[in-house]
Amino acid sequence: MEARESRTEAAEGEPGISPGPPRTATAPPVERAAARPPLVRELLLVVGLFLVYKFGRQLANGHTGEALRNARRVWDAERTLRLPGEGLVQDALLHGDGVVHVANTYYATVHFPATLLFLVWLYLRRPRHYVWARRVLAVLTAAALALHLGFPLAPPRLLPTAHLVDTAQVYGPSVYAAKPAADTMANQFAAMPSLHFGWALMLAIGLIVATRSRWRWLWLLHPLITLLVIVGTANHYWLDALAAAALLGIALAVLRPPRPARSRVVRRSVPAASPAARPTAPPAADLVGSGAGR
Repeated sequence: MEARESRTEAAEGEPGISPGPPRTATAPPVERAAARPPLVRELLLVVGLFLVYKFGRQLANGHTGEALRNARRVWDAERTLRLPGEGLVQDALLHGDGVVHVANTYYATVHFPATLLFLVWLYLRRPRHYVWARRVLAVLTAAALALHLGFPLAPPRLLPTAHLVDTAQVYGPSVYAAKPAADTMANQFAAMPSLHFGWALMLAIGLIVATRSRWRWLWLLHPLITLLVIVGTANHYWLDALAAAALLGIALAVLRPPRPARSRVVRRSVPAASPAARPTAPPAADLVGSGAGR
């Protein structure tokens, strides 16, 4: 019996028989490249969407009276809802010329470059998340454009009732003309929803979903800073940001993020044991003899 046990243990310890633990292999770069859309098509698509949005906003120009009436309605609604006045944020910015200048610069220069870098990084590093994020941004922007056309809204800096300072005109830099009627590059009556906030919030959500770093939640600082900037510079109301968040929530509910890619499990093949290596049972006579000797 002892000889049998020793032969069995030796057979189990042979490297050719033990299957070993399974090994996991991640998707190769070729598979990631296959999920990446063609670059030229994406460039044309993104530029086309931007031009449609840019020129579509111009259709809401010239509705000064309606935009101011809607502004008074929004202002009164915020007071009814007991939302904090936009002036509280602006007073904090106006404590120093340097602070308000930084806020104006942030409003003028961060919006488009940050969103573009976000899409470029996803395209290169997370192509499946890029397609999802691009679709969400397209839906959000299209919904915002429809609301801009149907509900022209003057920003609080143009509403006399608000008594707020147009910080961009006073302290600079400004991306708008001094008079909305003379502005041929931008529509100043497209305050609701705020795409500054909507795009910033999508950037943060997209990076949180697409990455796994424990520091990824810090991306939420971007929409938070953007919110304080757009309100403090009197370019948007609180309700503009809430409307953008609501539209983004609807888009995210319809367009779900991609599921994590499944890893492939590679198992090592187990070679068949040769007849010589297989343990053989001792003859019955040996078992009887060994038992009688005890």
